[in-house]
Amino acid sequence: MPEDNAAFAEIQKHRAEIDAIDRELVALLNKRAGHSLVIRGLKPEAKMGLFDAKREEEIFTKIDEYNDGPLYNDYLHEIYATILKVMKETPSV
Repeated sequence: MPEDNAAFAEIQKHRAEIDAIDRELVALLNKRAGHSLVIRGLKPEAKMGLFDAKREEEIFTKIDEYNDGPLYNDYLHEIYATILKVMKETPSV
């Protein structure tokens, strides 16, 4: 039976860690979205357009600086491009 296998037990341990990390990621993504929505609401008063290509480039540059692997920068760029797209499409509350 797989349940009696040491490798199976190790897999279960790592899956539990992944579940805990996913819980944190969801909370952090929602926290990030809250800040993005506040910024979106302030941009008209600050006479700023809703899209800021320079800011997006800054985000990607910072992500590259933060990255210690094992994910490649290109993979993180794909993830963040999706995050930024979703943030733009999230309706204001």
